[in-house]
Amino acid sequence: MMKQILFSGVIGLFLTLGGTPLLIKLLARKGYGQYIRDDGPREHASKRGTPTMGGIAFIFATVAAYFLSKVITGYAPTYSGVLVLGLMVGMGLVGFLDDYIKIVKRRSLGLRAKAKMAGQLIVGISFAVLALQFKDARGNTPASTKLSFITDFGWKIGPILFVVWALFMILAMSNGVNLTDGLDGLATGASVLVFGAYTFIGVWQFQESCANAQTLTNPNACYEVRDPLDLAVIASALMGACLGFLWWNTSPAKIFMGDTGSLALGGVLTGLAILSRTELLVAIMGGLFVLITMSVVIQVGSFKLTGKRVFRMAPLQHHFELKGWSEVLVVVRFWIIQGICVIVGLGIFYAGWAADK
Repeated sequence: MMKQILFSGVIGLFLTLGGTPLLIKLLARKGYGQYIRDDGPREHASKRGTPTMGGIAFIFATVAAYFLSKVITGYAPTYSGVLVLGLMVGMGLVGFLDDYIKIVKRRSLGLRAKAKMAGQLIVGISFAVLALQFKDARGNTPASTKLSFITDFGWKIGPILFVVWALFMILAMSNGVNLTDGLDGLATGASVLVFGAYTFIGVWQFQESCANAQTLTNPNACYEVRDPLDLAVIASALMGACLGFLWWNTSPAKIFMGDTGSLALGGVLTGLAILSRTELLVAIMGGLFVLITMSVVIQVGSFKLTGKRVFRMAPLQHHFELKGWSEVLVVVRFWIIQGICVIVGLGIFYAGWAADK
């Protein structure tokens, strides 16, 4: 069964390594180049016209890697796997429409705010409602109406509040990845680290599943997750696909992921967190996305309340650019921050399991 994880990661990697150059040529031929804000760092002006909507590459690669790994190993897809992929594709489609209008229709703001929000709400609500269906033999649905940190805890919040909570997480993480996607390779590299962590979590939860309680040394420390191995397969496919895309997205980027990619990554990361019962832990493991989002909140809040800016420019990565850091220096140091967040998150995850032994 573990071969699925290996196959999905390798297939995802090679599909984006080989497929992204073809997408670059197609987008360049059609003139689908990136729009660069005039009020951004001056060094970014040279990026104007770089092909965007590159998220298409790793969305396609992830979906293909997942299903090809199933065909190769002979295992059937699960409801959890299909739901997470559906959330990724749905959010990616909303981002694609936004990118398409910006580039092809020459409207700098892309989708109208209400239309973009409506698209995200439709995708998010569909995922949340369906995630509470499809019980397995143990009565577990892909998602739980309990809040979770390293596993479910507390009282059930009910289906309505769960949908609201899921929507908040999806919108927050999608916007977080979108704000992080401001420098070559920054969001892509950070995502690779988080998806690597979720590959480990999925494998660990599968090995310590309550469904295998009779063979566990400590059944009290088991995990009630419906399809943990399949979540690991998807996380591995994403890790490989993003790593292959990073080859072309790193500085100087030959292609940008666009909203197509950033909304898809934020959506699928939230889906993995909800279905693996690590909803609050994802705020730690995706700490860079949270940090960058908070820098924007602080900047806007400070300016509205006091008329003063805390940072030279928000999101945070541009503040350090304006302080004289090179783009590559900012990216590598922010990757290190993300790596630390992942290590801390995995440490907390393991400590929670060890404490119950």
